[in-house]
Amino acid sequence: MKKHVAVGGIITLMAIAALIAGCPKSKEEVKQPKIAGIVFQDDQFFRLIQFGMNDAAKKVGIDLLVANSMNMPGKEIQLVNTYIARQVDAIVISPISTKASAVALKRASDKGIKIITYNSTVEGDITSVYIESDQGDLGAQSGKVAKKYIEDKLNGKAKVAIIAFKSQVPEQSDARTNGFKKEITSLPGVEIVAEQDAWLAEMAIKKVGDIITANQNVDIIWAANEGGTVGAVMAVKNAGKGRKIAVFGTDTSEQLISFLLSEDNILQAITGQRPFEIGSLAIESALKVLKGQTVDRKISMAGVLLSRDDTQGVISFQKRLKELMAGDNK
Repeated sequence: MKKHVAVGGIITLMAIAALIAGCPKSKEEVKQPKIAGIVFQDDQFFRLIQFGMNDAAKKVGIDLLVANSMNMPGKEIQLVNTYIARQVDAIVISPISTKASAVALKRASDKGIKIITYNSTVEGDITSVYIESDQGDLGAQSGKVAKKYIEDKLNGKAKVAIIAFKSQVPEQSDARTNGFKKEITSLPGVEIVAEQDAWLAEMAIKKVGDIITANQNVDIIWAANEGGTVGAVMAVKNAGKGRKIAVFGTDTSEQLISFLLSEDNILQAITGQRPFEIGSLAIESALKVLKGQTVDRKISMAGVLLSRDDTQGVISFQKRLKELMAGDNK
């Protein structure tokens, strides 16, 4: 009888052990991937990138670490090193430089960390996925609208000033600028009278103001990014040149949309990216890579053209942008 009890006890313990082993693990016990995101500027574009990242992470229940390198190479390196030390599984980043940023990211890659780049990328076989807007097309779309404006309202002749950001992100700036130039310079009456860098609004206000002073007959100003476009519009307004100088730009923001809807008629059109969607797709791609799923190495996203001639389209885009900025991502 004692022997029977002992065997029964062993069988019972084994059954309990098997039951415990077969139970699903609690949420805390399931290892969640650790993903870090890095932006390099504090403007609406990168804030929407971050909102998109956070939204995608929230949907799958993972914690996302996000930091801003503030366009400082040293801080970018420090952040990458920090994430290496914290043993994250993936880093989602818009690198400051194709060459300089590659060194730290290569170090992370060598540690087994997956690198997902967006907006800009690095040299070498470091990244698992690169997500971008078609930079050349962004410039070309604005160029086509500017070309039509020159043909319809300026008899095919115009003096044009360009505000770029080559000293900040040269490859991206050149792609946008070359796309714009290719369209407008197909008109023999177009002359580019100035080309300078100014990617922040306060920088562009001064640069464009100086350009207007030095070139009293300038007809059109095109800026390659959000800050440059904002500054160009404000500089034209400050100079009292509304309805005499037309501004075209790249990127979107609530402020730029308000300029498009303004009766001052300064800003004519902007070609924008889809930053919220870029941020979401970057996190989704990182998760697929970590799961070993197939994903395209390079993903190019089409931009969106917003023109003063399509008021309803601008208003619809404005409504969606306000929803995103308010955190209503449904």
